[in-house]
Amino acid sequence: MHGQKKRRKRAISGTAEVSGFKLQWELISEPQWTTDGAKGLCVLVRQVQGAYREMVMEYPYEKSFFPQRPKLTATIVESDIREAIDGGWNPESRGRTFIFMARTKLALGQQPSGMSRWWVT
Repeated sequence: MHGQKKRRKRAISGTAEVSGFKLQWELISEPQWTTDGAKGLCVLVRQVQGAYREMVMEYPYEKSFFPQRPKLTATIVESDIREAIDGGWNPESRGRTFIFMARTKLALGQQPSGMSRWWVT
């Protein structure tokens, strides 16, 4: 990493009240390549009080384009939490972490300087 600045992890979090549940959410990972393939941006959602079931929402992206830092807003997260509750997540139940693949397409964030597009082959 000679001459390059290491990028710090973004600290994006918030609280929301959805369907009578007081929830808090936070960004836990950016889009990345893993040994299992591409992994989208992930957000952890849990109740403000009590040890109940958590949910990880993953925002997948198109396979031909790899966004560096997609834009994530509280309104997007809240609407996807509502969709996850409609899809079967109960924040007051107990058990394993609920994994939810969000259908929302996130707006693209910053692209590397000097490049107009990032293409994955």
